[in-house]
Amino acid sequence: MELNVIGAASLKVSEDVFGAAFKRDLVHQVVTAYRNAGRAGTKATLNHSEVSGTTKKFKKQKGGGARHGDYRANIFVGGAHGHALEPRDFSQKVNRKMYRGALRSILAELNRQNRLKIVPQFGVDAPKTKNLIGKLDQLEARGKTLIVADEVNENLYLAARNNPKVIDVVDVNGLNPVALVGADHVVMTVDAVKKIEEWLA
Repeated sequence: MELNVIGAASLKVSEDVFGAAFKRDLVHQVVTAYRNAGRAGTKATLNHSEVSGTTKKFKKQKGGGARHGDYRANIFVGGAHGHALEPRDFSQKVNRKMYRGALRSILAELNRQNRLKIVPQFGVDAPKTKNLIGKLDQLEARGKTLIVADEVNENLYLAARNNPKVIDVVDVNGLNPVALVGADHVVMTVDAVKKIEEWLA
């Protein structure tokens, strides 16, 4: 199949990558797993081995009532918790085949909806937000926009940093399903398309 390139000849790409069927359940599972991987458990208490304090036996074994080895027992103030809470692990297993399949599905759907803007090159001469906004308006990339370039230079990064409508500026290695799903339009260079095709083929 061929992708339309703005201001240049069309680009021939693999239909398996940019023409794949949209698998809603797979995309949902991968996006959820990716978001959960960034979550951190917040509940934690100290168990017996983690409590600081002496381990010296403070009383004789017999004749003094209850038997205790040290003051770290959970019935003493400052002691351990009997069933200590551990930080919850929110991560979900997603294998490589599922992850790449979800990316192919998202990219193909963006292309079908004309939300994927392919350009020969993309950059700005100076790190000014106004220049970047003008370029995006020329491409009719309105709303939340993700910029994917083969190489991200400093001028482009600084120009996009202060623009609330630009989700992110990433290279191919930084491409992720959450950013793709959250974008109204994705601006991508030809070299980036070739690298993605090689990666997902």
